[in-house]
Amino acid sequence: MSSNVNSVKNTLKVALGLCVVCSIVISSAAVILKPMQTANEILDRNKNILIAAGVFDPNVHTNADVAGMFEEFTPRMVDLDEGRYLTEEEMQELGLNPQTYDQQTAKNDPAISEALSGSEDVASIRRRADYATVYVIQNDQGEYQSVVIPVSGYGLWGIMYGYLALESDGNTVRGIGFYDHQETPGLGGEISNPRWQAQWPDKEIYNEDNEVAFRVVKGGGQGEHQVDALSGATLTSRGVENMIEFWLGERGFAPFLRNEVRS
Repeated sequence: MSSNVNSVKNTLKVALGLCVVCSIVISSAAVILKPMQTANEILDRNKNILIAAGVFDPNVHTNADVAGMFEEFTPRMVDLDEGRYLTEEEMQELGLNPQTYDQQTAKNDPAISEALSGSEDVASIRRRADYATVYVIQNDQGEYQSVVIPVSGYGLWGIMYGYLALESDGNTVRGIGFYDHQETPGLGGEISNPRWQAQWPDKEIYNEDNEVAFRVVKGGGQGEHQVDALSGATLTSRGVENMIEFWLGERGFAPFLRNEVRS
């Protein structure tokens, strides 16, 4: 009987030892791989910004080109409510870094975000962070050449995330890119198709009254404020239009563009 008890004890000891060793190995791997994972996330973000700005062509360029090409852009943090850049002192006080700031994580922090009312939440994102990182190109005189803003909004199955690049006037579209979405392949998923995105450059967001006039129109796309809707993807198309309406509106980047770029 005692030999059986000892055998069970030994088995448990071995199993426990293996669990401890595996736990240590997994924890160590996570710590070791974290910097690599962070670097890959930054690489992917920067590449998508370059794609939206029409600078990076996946058929021509490689990941090795991203760092050099991205040097043109300067990340700046924006106070969305006040429509202005944060100062270095304000960023330090808030503990924010434009290089590492995650707007999607921040919107779930009540200290630096706010809930949107039903009438405000045209993009169906529920909450909006108080601050956002934008990516700008300016010449030596400080004149804007391009500004890239993050955009997001609900499509058919979930939130679509992307970047919208604007020309120096803060109104004319330079390009758009989506880096994460759950839309149906071949239908709503065509938001990631370069052929559909190719109709965006040179379209204008605002009308003469500075109202968001951009529309995603079925069988359209001919007007200066229009792009053609996705075939068979009405809700995704509507989601894209709502996304632009929100982020280029007064609860999004309109105050910033008006104060810092279009002034």
